[in-house]
Amino acid sequence: MAAQNPDTNSTPNDPHTPSGERLLLTDTHSESETPQLQTGGPAVKFEDLGPMVVNSDGTLSRIANWSGMTEPEKERTLRVLSARNKIRLANEEQKLKDSAERQESS
Repeated sequence: MAAQNPDTNSTPNDPHTPSGERLLLTDTHSESETPQLQTGGPAVKFEDLGPMVVNSDGTLSRIANWSGMTEPEKERTLRVLSARNKIRLANEEQKLKDSAERQESS
């Protein structure tokens, strides 16, 4: 059996270099850039993430390209999304009422 070269023995997820040094992650953000959250502190807005989308199955998501949209695109999207979310939320509430009624009658 031939000896293995230690340089070729590492895997992509190996936290060590071929020489055996341990690789460490460094902090790329300064603390001043990172918002600090405090329990009971001031409200934090997530406007950059965009509006919540109520999916047809009742789950929630966000619009992936929100930050790349122009202001007119955002306005149109909000108008359409608001109307659609109201309908979908009403459908989910009706499903809950129907489910509760079925359980009561059982």
